[in-house]
Amino acid sequence: MLTVAKRSVILVLICLLAAGCSNEDSGSSQAADGKVELDFWTFWGSETRRPIIEKMIDDYNESQDEVFVKHTYLPWGDIWTKNLASIAAGNPADVIVNDINSVAQRAEANQVTELTDYVEEDYLEQFYPNLAETVLVDEKLYAVPFNTDTRVLFYNKTAFEEVGLDPEQPPETWAELEEYAQKLDKKNGDRYERIGFYPLWGSYGADSWMTNADGGNGFIENGEVTVDTDKKVEALEWVASWKERYGAQTIDAFTAEFGSEQANPFINGKVAMWVDVGTFYTQIRDFGNGMDVGVVPIPAFDESADNWSTGGGFVVEVPEGSEHPEEAMDFINYLTGEEAQKYWASENYDNVANVAGSEAAEEELEGQEKEVFTFLNENLDSTKLYPMPVAYPDYMSQINPLIDSVMLGELEPAEALEQGQAAVENSKRE
Repeated sequence: MLTVAKRSVILVLICLLAAGCSNEDSGSSQAADGKVELDFWTFWGSETRRPIIEKMIDDYNESQDEVFVKHTYLPWGDIWTKNLASIAAGNPADVIVNDINSVAQRAEANQVTELTDYVEEDYLEQFYPNLAETVLVDEKLYAVPFNTDTRVLFYNKTAFEEVGLDPEQPPETWAELEEYAQKLDKKNGDRYERIGFYPLWGSYGADSWMTNADGGNGFIENGEVTVDTDKKVEALEWVASWKERYGAQTIDAFTAEFGSEQANPFINGKVAMWVDVGTFYTQIRDFGNGMDVGVVPIPAFDESADNWSTGGGFVVEVPEGSEHPEEAMDFINYLTGEEAQKYWASENYDNVANVAGSEAAEEELEGQEKEVFTFLNENLDSTKLYPMPVAYPDYMSQINPLIDSVMLGELEPAEALEQGQAAVENSKRE
């Protein structure tokens, strides 16, 4: 016979597995009053985003009398593990926010509910095309796009004027980017007081520069491994050359100052050009003390190439095993519809998936905020997402250590990418 203590331990373990007894806060304690109750999981718990998503939930609850949505906040990271545990235990959330680039993996693993039968044929036409593509697996719908992002080049116009560069003529190619950076560098003896540009700061890594150089082609294209290409080798050589030029000690010293928005080297004037997600503009606005900033596309590889940016984002989906998929889809339709998307975008300064909602949010902004937000939406046309291929789910974990070895001077770029090509090819799941 189980003792009381043992029964208590078992009950605790069951609760943790099912993620149904989470100690995390729920957004509402209101009774469902006979309505169908949906549990909506998000990781949006900040002082900025939590009130916004909870107002959206409240608005939905007040808009109809059949469904009541409860918000459950789970910290970043925890939400993914608890989602899988709850699905395995047969007690999942009804709706969850999840990564946009891994929808196919969850569909393949039977972790999400197929939603095709709950929508019309033209349903995805309301979203940006590059986002709509990520939620279809074998032409079947498994999630709905919610928001996204794009990377752009921010530059300090005052620093441009200081060294004689035209602030209305930012660099358009990699060669110009390097040329401008050299002019913007400022030294006091052997010590750099300002660095013109460094390609691995911000949120555009070596892998992104490699795909940029290669015409936007990722490391897996149409089922083929495309790690070791001439353009990607050339790009990795270019990225590594910047560290050699500035010196590891200089790069490490500047990197150490990345602790807060106020100390960000671009915002405090120690770096003149910076690649980051579009929402980085809000940090400049709030902490830049009136910095005169320009925002433009990431420079193209050369004059014959196009501008390419990388993007990510999130979807809303129904975990496998949810008891109320039809009601969950009605709530998802609200979250991803024009009005709710307009509200999210205008309050968060965030790129949303719904085209009409995004354009409506633009109309509510003024001045530089409106100018930048409009540009960010336009830049989505040259932004590419790289959904994780089912056959190569771990390909970046095989490539990244090799890129690190190049940056540490342990491998030449050509050797590293040759090894990466072979490693990824050998890892293919049949």
